[in-house]
Amino acid sequence: MGSNMGDKRQQLATAVEKIGSSNSIIKQSCVYETAAWGNTDQPSFYNQVIQIRTDYEPDILLQLLLQIELQMGRERDEKWGERIIDIDILYYDDQIVNTNTLTIPHPEIPNRRFTLVPLVEIAGGFVHPKLNLSQDKLLSVCQDKLEVVPI
Repeated sequence: MGSNMGDKRQQLATAVEKIGSSNSIIKQSCVYETAAWGNTDQPSFYNQVIQIRTDYEPDILLQLLLQIELQMGRERDEKWGERIIDIDILYYDDQIVNTNTLTIPHPEIPNRRFTLVPLVEIAGGFVHPKLNLSQDKLLSVCQDKLEVVPI
């Protein structure tokens, strides 16, 4: 999850609360601050990764998460633009999903330190089902040099 508008820490906490209302929160990483990625002319992001237990299938979970984003005021005006909240599904156990609306594992995981650092914190040994590399290993070979600072 990420936020770079308003009270960023509160946006993440609200997202966790809303996700937890219909799923079980298993683990939460610390909150990290990172410069904006993609479109760099905007405020820094606060990012966090959570692990949940859910009864929803991946496509239904995605719809739930998109609804939470809308409830929180997310507007999709510009790719990589400022956002109140951004909630992505990174993994769903070791499943591989590739539809018109959803790709799991998230294809950018190996390229983004702001995702890998919190992932390593809560699931460093988890093995990427397509690349067959742990999160620890993915972070060690990641080419992204953006600083990821714990808050």
